[in-house]
Amino acid sequence: MYKVELSDVEAAAKRLKNIALCSPLGLNETQSREFGASVYFKREDLQQVRSYKIRGAYNKISSILPEDLKKGVVCASAGNHAQGVAYSCARKKVKGMIFMPTPTPKQKIAQVEMFGSVYVEVILVGDTFDDASKQARAYCKTNAMHFVHPFDDEKVIEGQATIGLEILAQSKVGIDYLFLPVGGGGVASGVSSVFKALSPNTKIIGVEPEGAPSMSTSISNGKNTPLQDIEKFVDGASVKRVGDLNFNICKENLTQMATVHEGKICQTILDMYNKDAIVVEPAGAMTVAVLDDYREEIKGKNVVCLVSGSNNDITRTEEIKERALLHGGVKHYFVVRFPQRAGALKEFVDKVLGPQDDITHFEYSKKQSSTNAPAVVGIELSHPMDFSSLKERMIAYNFFGEYLNDKPDLFHFLV
Repeated sequence: MYKVELSDVEAAAKRLKNIALCSPLGLNETQSREFGASVYFKREDLQQVRSYKIRGAYNKISSILPEDLKKGVVCASAGNHAQGVAYSCARKKVKGMIFMPTPTPKQKIAQVEMFGSVYVEVILVGDTFDDASKQARAYCKTNAMHFVHPFDDEKVIEGQATIGLEILAQSKVGIDYLFLPVGGGGVASGVSSVFKALSPNTKIIGVEPEGAPSMSTSISNGKNTPLQDIEKFVDGASVKRVGDLNFNICKENLTQMATVHEGKICQTILDMYNKDAIVVEPAGAMTVAVLDDYREEIKGKNVVCLVSGSNNDITRTEEIKERALLHGGVKHYFVVRFPQRAGALKEFVDKVLGPQDDITHFEYSKKQSSTNAPAVVGIELSHPMDFSSLKERMIAYNFFGEYLNDKPDLFHFLV
């Protein structure tokens, strides 16, 4: 069974010199005050390609024999690995064919094309990373090219593991807790291996999205278990199946796996920007978002969160805000049944809405043949505790039709 050797990680660190930034490890005052702990951020979002993925991609491509590299390389990625491969191809003047899922944010596609310059071609295919990966492997086999896997590869794991060497060299205190993001498991398997060897008393927590708990499920089942369906919002960490190498390492090295709700991730993205001017993508916020679940456990401890990337598309801002408000219990959607008479809307505003409540969404079609006409209404509250009284007033004044937040299929169809 493959085991990460420190000598191989140290060799990777030498290859990455002047390629990957030795990203800063700094105390975050906001989170430290919030949790009564010393919370440090390892800022891999500050890499030139704005994520840690450059480490594994460059280390892997550098390990391929020059005569084999002439045919070029192939990869599949939801975005960040693709940028790492594209940057590496341009640096080494190697042809790269990059397969990406069709829903990949346009910002990430544009970055891949920019970093790769004339050396890469982007092919959009499928709905998920797994779909793109299947097509990429077929292309790779047909054209006898090298496949650069985003996580399930020894050299990729060793490249990501260099983060662990840096953290331990940078830290002036003993690290009690280390929070690592988990998608396919590449960075978690690499960094956890370094800590197991050099800082064995550190508790290592892997964090993945609640809607794509592939590593949690696999560890719980005792075998690598593919998921049938996943929530794709956290595009940098949502895979149906983790790597086999990564699973075998993580099940041994990680103290615990944790999941975090996508809405909580969204609120953390907004908080990190508003409070600290740190821009992160959803996957990059996971390790900070999960700290709430460890509030009592980490109090008074030295904690490191790996902030993995900042490739966020500004066009997603409204969706991020919406998800954060829904998760926080202050945004609610209803089917409201308005009587077909003048003044009904005014009565709803005056008698049902609280003084600080705000209508943020309203869809209504007047039907002359009906006594009551339904409208889809979105209401933002000043506090989650106001919800019960709002619903009670809607029922009391015969406006209530249906609550949509807990009916996801209907909710997404109507709103």
